[in-house]
Amino acid sequence: MVEELVTAGVALACTGTVYLMAAARVVKQYERGVVLRLGRLVSEVREPGFTMIVPIVDRLRKVNMQIVTMPVPAQEGITRDNVTVRVDAVVYFKVVDAADAVIRVEDYRFAVSQMAQTSLRSIIGKSELDDLLSNREKLNQGLELMMDSPAIGWGVTVDRVEIKDVSLPETMKRSMARQAEATRDRRARVINADAELQASKKLAEAAEAMSDQPAALQLRLLQTVVAVAAEKNSTLVLPFPVELLRFLERSGLQAQAQTEAAEAERDGGRRPAAPAAPRAPRTPVEHGAETALPELADLPPVEDLP
Repeated sequence: MVEELVTAGVALACTGTVYLMAAARVVKQYERGVVLRLGRLVSEVREPGFTMIVPIVDRLRKVNMQIVTMPVPAQEGITRDNVTVRVDAVVYFKVVDAADAVIRVEDYRFAVSQMAQTSLRSIIGKSELDDLLSNREKLNQGLELMMDSPAIGWGVTVDRVEIKDVSLPETMKRSMARQAEATRDRRARVINADAELQASKKLAEAAEAMSDQPAALQLRLLQTVVAVAAEKNSTLVLPFPVELLRFLERSGLQAQAQTEAAEAERDGGRRPAAPAAPRAPRTPVEHGAETALPELADLPPVEDLP
C-alpha cells in the first residue's frame, strides 16, 4: 500500500513538473505576449516577466516592442520634371499595440516594407529633382505622414523616414557639373568687374590728389623704383612720366622764345629789321647750334682783319 502511494506521488510530481514546464513562459522586457486560447484572443496582454499558459489550449506569441530599423530598397522613378532617378530610404517604426500587430495584419514587417516602397515611388513622382536634392526634410515628413496613416490600424507607428541617397544618370551629372561651373565662372567675372570698378574710382581719386600736388607724382615714381629694385632684378625698368616730358617741352619753348627776343633786340639796334619770313620753330638742338656760331653781321670788315 505504501509503495502504491509513493508511486502515485512520484507520478503526480512528474506530471506536475511536465505541466509546469509546458505552461511556464518568460516574456522579456522589450516584448509583450499575446495569448490565443482555442483560436480566440485573450484580452489580457502578458507583461514582461514570468507567466503561465494552459498547455495545448493556449498559444503565446511574443511581439517585439523595440524600434525597428528597416532599409527600403532603391526605387526607380521619374520626377515631375521628367528626370529618371533611383532613391533609397530607411524607415524607423515600432509596435505600440501588440494585439493589433498580431490580429489585424499577417506580417507587419512585410506590410511596412511594401508600404514604404510604394510611398517612396509616389513621393518621387510628385517631387522635382531640386526638391530631392536640397529639400529632403520636407519629403521625409511627407513620407512619414503617408506611411503613418495606414500603419496605425496595424498597431504600428512610424517614428521617422529618411531618404538616404539619390542616384542620377551620368548625363544629368555632367549637365549639373557644367551648370555649376558656369555659375562659378559668372560669379568670378562679376567679382572681377566689381573690383575693377572700385579700383578705377580709387585711381581717379588718387589722380585728382596728385594733380593738386605735382611733387606727389615724383614721390610715387621713387616709391615704384624702390619697389622694383627690392626684387634684385638684373634689369631695372624706370618709368618716365609724361608730365615731366611736357615740363621739359615747355621749358625748351620758353628758352627759345627768350633767345629770339634777345636776337631781335640786338639786330634792331644796328639796322632796321626786315620783315622776317615765317619759318618753322627750331628745335632745341638747332637753337643751340645757332647760338654757338656768331652772326655774319657781327664779324668785323675784311680790311680791318690783320
